[in-house]
Amino acid sequence: MDHFIQLVLSGLFVGSLYALVALGYSMVYGIIKLLNFAHGDLYMIGAFGGFTVLSVGAGALGGGLLALVAVMVLAMIATGGLGMLLERVAYRPLRNAPRLSVLITAVGAGFALEYGVAVAYGPNPQVYRIGVDGGAWDVLGARLTYAQLAMMAIAVVLMITLDTLVRKTRSGRAMRAIAQDPKACLLMGVNVDRVISRTFLLGSALAGAAGVMAGAYYGKIDFLMGFVIGLKAFTAAVIGGIGNLRGAVLGAVVLGLLESFAVACLGSEWRDVFAFGFLILFLTVRPTGLLGERVTERV
Repeated sequence: MDHFIQLVLSGLFVGSLYALVALGYSMVYGIIKLLNFAHGDLYMIGAFGGFTVLSVGAGALGGGLLALVAVMVLAMIATGGLGMLLERVAYRPLRNAPRLSVLITAVGAGFALEYGVAVAYGPNPQVYRIGVDGGAWDVLGARLTYAQLAMMAIAVVLMITLDTLVRKTRSGRAMRAIAQDPKACLLMGVNVDRVISRTFLLGSALAGAAGVMAGAYYGKIDFLMGFVIGLKAFTAAVIGGIGNLRGAVLGAVVLGLLESFAVACLGSEWRDVFAFGFLILFLTVRPTGLLGERVTERV
């Protein structure tokens, strides 16, 4: 029983990181129907942004959870700004272009970010200069470190904040309205470009936060770290129903739990095989995802 609970806790921790990245995928796709494959690399940029802050101001920040939060806030600001710049330079000019052109642009933007970081920091992994270890908490015989607990709590707070913003605020209503009919919103006086830019800001900031937490927990980062987690987050968004924020979180939790049990049963080398194999099988049964709705186009 304690081994089962340990697997569940590990899956929830990994799923919380996936969820922060998957939310950005769902937000952007829900509003402008864009698969932003450069989004996973914003997670990597957030990790390197935190690494840079720690390298420059390690003495002033010190260590521990408060330093992690401070670094995370700075990384979220940086990645949010980069996401807005990416939307303005790479995606906005192609908004009315064929979807294949935008998709290729997104892939190219991702490679540009990856190898730009490789040139700036070198191709070798970098060691994160912060640690948040401080003991563990026993849960029915399972072990949950304080670092995992703190990061999961931060992730939950960020998710609840985003959900409240989208559902309760005027800006969130504008996002949901544009997702329904951007042309009608434009005619009603809504600044569509500003709302879309704000969407990229929020999604990119959450990805940056996940990057800092991953760097602090795992202890090292590299310029390709965003590629696989970007695909995993996209998988989670599709499982939950892409375009649905709560579905993205649910899909991330499901994927994290599945990976945790797959590793325990089959070994770590089967993690990715199991995750993407499950995606293929799941979509054959429910192509709209867990919380996705089948949409009928009007003629």
